Parts: sequence; C-alpha cells; structure tokens
Amino acid sequence: MAEAKQQEAGPPSCFATNKYLEEMIKTANSIATRGKGILAADESTGTIGKRLASISVENTEVNRRRYRELLFRTPDIGKYISGAILFEETLRQKAADGTPLVDILKKAGVIPGIKVDKGTRDLPYCPGEKYTQGLTDLDVRAAKYYEEGARFAKWRAVLVIQNGYISETAIKENAWNLARYAALCQRAGLVPIVEPEILMDGQHSLKINQYWTEKVVTACYKALSDQNVILEATL
Repeated sequence: MAEAKQQEAGPPSCFATNKYLEEMIKTANSIATRGKGILAADESTGTIGKRLASISVENTEVNRRRYRELLFRTPDIGKYISGAILFEETLRQKAADGTPLVDILKKAGVIPGIKVDKGTRDLPYCPGEKYTQGLTDLDVRAAKYYEEGARFAKWRAVLVIQNGYISETAIKENAWNLARYAALCQRAGLVPIVEPEILMDGQHSLKINQYWTEKVVTACYKALSDQNVILEATL
C-alpha cells in the first residue's frame, strides 16, 4: 500500500529543492514589467573598443568603466529599464567615487544581469551554422556571479535559415545548450534569458521564418522540460 502511494506521488519536484525559487520568480516578473526594457551593456572588450574608437577614445579599463558609469547614472533610468546585462568586467567595477556599479543599478531599481556564454563557434559538418560555448565551468561561474550581485543571465544561441532550412542538428544542439545553461543558472539563483536568436539574414519569406521559429521554440521548450528547468523563473 505504501509503495502504491509512493508511485502515485511521482518523483520529487525540482521546484521544492531550489532554495532560490521564490526570489527567481520575483526577479523574472520584475524584469518583465510592462513598459520597461532590458539594457544590453554586455559588449565584449573588442566590441566596446569599436564604439570608443568612433569618438576617438582609447579602449582602456578606465574608459570602459567611465562609459558604463555614464549609462548607469542616467537620471530616472529605473523608470524605463528593469534590468541591465553586464560584461564580466563591469560586474566587478567601481565608479569614480568607489561605489560598485552593481550598487548604482540596484539603487536605481535596475536588476543587474550577466552575459555568461563564451561566444559562438562553427558547428562541425553543418556549414554556416553555429553552436555556443561556455557550459564547461558555468556552474562555478554562475555561483560566483550571484555572489557578486547578478540576478539574471544571458546566453546567445544563433541559428541561421539557409536556403529556407535550419538543420535538425543545429536545432537540437542549440536547444540542448540553452536548456543546460538555464538549469545551471537556476541552480545558482540566476534567472536565465532563453534566447534562440534566428538571424534575419537571407531572402526567405516571413512564412518560412515563422515555420522555423515555431520549430526552434518548440525544441527549446522540450529541452527545458527534459532538464527540469523552472519555466516561471525564465525569461
């Protein structure tokens, strides 16, 4: 009889074992506040260097910090921005007056986030298609990012429609990577942005784009379910 009751109860819920559950759901709802957006301030050192070069400013750690401090101290930024995605360097930087940049954001009502992927690479034997690196030590990094003040994360997965088609290999690889990233982040208390980005490049029709978007999103939700990701604590 006891065995029958145990079978009816099913496996233990991942919801009950995550100590960050309530906080993550609150974070996800706050970031999704209607009328507000997310500031992407997570340019890599090379990319932000191009921005600085356009105004004849040298790409140094001090100048990168000054640029981002200028953004974060925008008057009333919290009225329009709910979250800010930071580059790893920025998460640990301090303003000119010694205040951590993370604290400036929090005081303004903006939730700090962090880019956690390590960039895209060519997907073997799938010409023109990509996968994203960064899973190997993500469990350790995510826990550290949480300690440093981050409360959500970004991981960029890139898919390309070529000749009206996305390979099954690319869909499965990126869906699985996104789900594993999401699970690792949630275990450390970070709300994951699940972003399967289908590039706009190409001559295909809107109908073709819609078809592959549905395929990709469906694969992502299947992978998220398989890896016990808490959907209420995702973006």
